[in-house]
Amino acid sequence: MTGSEHARARRAPRLVPLRLRRPVRWQDQRATWRDARPSIIAGALKRAAARPSGNWYVLGASADIGGGRPFARTIAGVEVIAWRGRDGLLRAGPGVCPHLGAPLRDARVLCGRVVCHWHGLVIDGAPYAGWEPFPAYDDGVLAWVRLDAVGGEPPLERPLLPTRPDPARRLEAVFSAEGVCEPEDVIANRLDPWHGGWLHPYSFVDLTVRRAPAERTEDAEDDCFLVDVSFKVAGRAVVPVRARFTAPGPRTVVMHIIEGEGRTSAVETHAVPLGPGPDGAPRTAVVEAVLAASDRPGFSAARAMAPLVRPLMRLAAGRLWRDDLAYAERRWRLRATGRFPG
Repeated sequence: MTGSEHARARRAPRLVPLRLRRPVRWQDQRATWRDARPSIIAGALKRAAARPSGNWYVLGASADIGGGRPFARTIAGVEVIAWRGRDGLLRAGPGVCPHLGAPLRDARVLCGRVVCHWHGLVIDGAPYAGWEPFPAYDDGVLAWVRLDAVGGEPPLERPLLPTRPDPARRLEAVFSAEGVCEPEDVIANRLDPWHGGWLHPYSFVDLTVRRAPAERTEDAEDDCFLVDVSFKVAGRAVVPVRARFTAPGPRTVVMHIIEGEGRTSAVETHAVPLGPGPDGAPRTAVVEAVLAASDRPGFSAARAMAPLVRPLMRLAAGRLWRDDLAYAERRWRLRATGRFPG
């Protein structure tokens, strides 16, 4: 598609959102390396890092917390467990038993209380024997924990959440993966939209960055990337959209679809520092929430089949992150050895 064809495709209402594009070989697409200036990405990354988080970190998907075992994750070297009390509300706290240091990730949850599997010490979420709970927040899609000793910022009562589609009209799925890198490497990947058509040709074609932020900007409205891109469906069939990428916090990048099919849909990418692995290299978790929305009548059928659709959404995210984590890991290795060219 040419630029004008892409614009018309995004605006024109049709019963079926698919368009047919003229085939372009991967090697014949326009090179984007001149546009993807390291200084633009570095500037956006620096501004994101300076934004407040209130010391909130994503734990994982809300739907994954519940049942007979605590949900466990190590964040910046701190063992954290989360579970639900008898009232269904999220609880969180240290993952080390205050008695003899047992890993509470292996405990059991009975009647809304954590029962240590070493000696039966019971934790209900209130302070007990030196064990102090962490503030926790469930936004309906993701579960969060506040770690003030780790973040070192002025704490906020709740995490700063981006705009999301109406819960009554959306379908969401959460994907998680881990890589050998630091959060900034994940965020830098997302602040480089120019790589999409080259690194992910199985998903994105006809990608053009219409606007990038200035290398130095104080204008929050200007601090975004506007991207025209077509999602590849099969063969020549694509769905063209315009997307807006922003970094509302130091460990988050959000893509909103602002024109075209699925307008108001969002993809939230959260980078969570885990701490060093056995080899001493840093580990980072990517927790990505895909929140799809559509005004088309058929979308309600997709929502009704959510248990079948969500695994497909996670599969698609996993394919992208297989490549993007390799990108982030490569970036970290080059930084760690002083060979990063940016």
